[in-house]
Amino acid sequence: MSLTAITFFERFEADILSGKKTLTIRDDAEKDYLPGSIVQVSTYEHNRWFCALKIESVEAILFSDLSDSHAKQENMTLSELKNVIKEIYPGIRHLYVISYELIKEQIV
Repeated sequence: MSLTAITFFERFEADILSGKKTLTIRDDAEKDYLPGSIVQVSTYEHNRWFCALKIESVEAILFSDLSDSHAKQENMTLSELKNVIKEIYPGIRHLYVISYELIKEQIV
């Protein structure tokens, strides 16, 4: 069954809404997104909706294979990206790169 919602830490909201962040890297528990599907996006901390995204692709990757290209799409340096992943998923080796497109911004 494909997932229809996703959460992000509030610190990533501005980058998502500005189009600077175009992918997310998740663990096995959050890999079941269907390319072409629309997902509703909320903040992790307060479950506050802030946009919708269209999933473009879901690809398996090893932590050791993360590159500057992934970091750029996360709007970070590679060092920052690896540190964030280590903080969220300590000791993880197998990850999933979920690429997306912003389709609906927050309604004020």
